Amino acid sequence: QVQLVESGGGSVQPGGSLRLSCAASGFTFSGYGMYWVRQGPGRGLEWVASAYTEGARTYYADFVKGRFTASRDNAKNMLYLQMDNLKPEDTARYFCARDKLGADRGQGTQVTVSS
Repeated sequence: QVQLVESGGGSVQPGGSLRLSCAASGFTFSGYGMYWVRQGPGRGLEWVASAYTEGARTYYADFVKGRFTASRDNAKNMLYLQMDNLKPEDTARYFCARDKLGADRGQGTQVTVSS
């Protein structure tokens, strides 16, 4: 069955960095666009970034553009999100997903940005 397992979250100070990972299994990873979505306190799910196999294309929400970098390793069935210059408003649970709305997502990993 499809499994998406996120890791790498934690607590950091503003301006810090984290690298999230997502291990995928149970489907042909290279055949899917993959997404990072997040849910902050009292907020709904919001799309953060997309990573496609074709042309190694990546796309970002405006609020993370220039700070976050999504990447994937199809040989290892892994999706990554490098997060730099983190802000308190980035505090959220981060999920990897097979769809942009996050309906088909993992359990997530918590990121807390606080001084």
